Amino acid sequence: MLPSIHFHHVESAEVLAQDLAEFVAQRLREGLATRGQALLVVSGGSTPMPFFKALSGMALDWSGVWVTLADERWLPPDHAYSNERLVRQGLLQGQAAQARLLPLFNGAASPEAAQVAVEGALASLPWPADVVVLGMGGDGHTASLFPHAPELAAALAEGEGPRCLPVAVPAAPNVPVPRLSLTRRALLDTRQLVVHITGASKLALVEQAMQEGPVAPWPIRLALHQSRVPCEVFHAA
Repeated sequence: MLPSIHFHHVESAEVLAQDLAEFVAQRLREGLATRGQALLVVSGGSTPMPFFKALSGMALDWSGVWVTLADERWLPPDHAYSNERLVRQGLLQGQAAQARLLPLFNGAASPEAAQVAVEGALASLPWPADVVVLGMGGDGHTASLFPHAPELAAALAEGEGPRCLPVAVPAAPNVPVPRLSLTRRALLDTRQLVVHITGASKLALVEQAMQEGPVAPWPIRLALHQSRVPCEVFHAA
């Protein structure tokens, strides 16, 4: 059974960033109101940067908000391709600097060496997340879950498996470094899923991925082919 997916289309990426920021901020406010804290999971890349900037200006009790990442390249946080760096520079500014960030990169020699410690740190967060914001690559990957990757079956397993898994270098289409990715267990442990995309080609890919079929060729289907949590697709032309 597929979920009821709502599409939010606008013409401008700037308008989309503002609309998405308002949507996410409201979900965080609801979490803060009901349990005194909130959890936001975000993705890296260039697409979310205007959204990060808009969200950082939203009025809410940021001191009660936890932020973590859907995935991370195994690079130090000052590296140009670090997702943590993007979040610190784009989102954790102004009032939003009061939010608490749980990075996935912890300085260990490899994602494999870090996994146990990161798994423990993730377990300490206030799950379920209030919002998980996913991006999508042109190959249908999301987080660092790539089509037909050796790690994919374990990452998509249902039940009480790990919240994060190392991803080998060959699975990544660019920036050839190892990665650590959240798994299905963590990504769907949320009150609200968002898929954030721009451009006609990404919209066409989402529409194609919504058709029946296995997840392995289109890992974004883990969000689109589930009925546990509501999913919103925010798209700018």
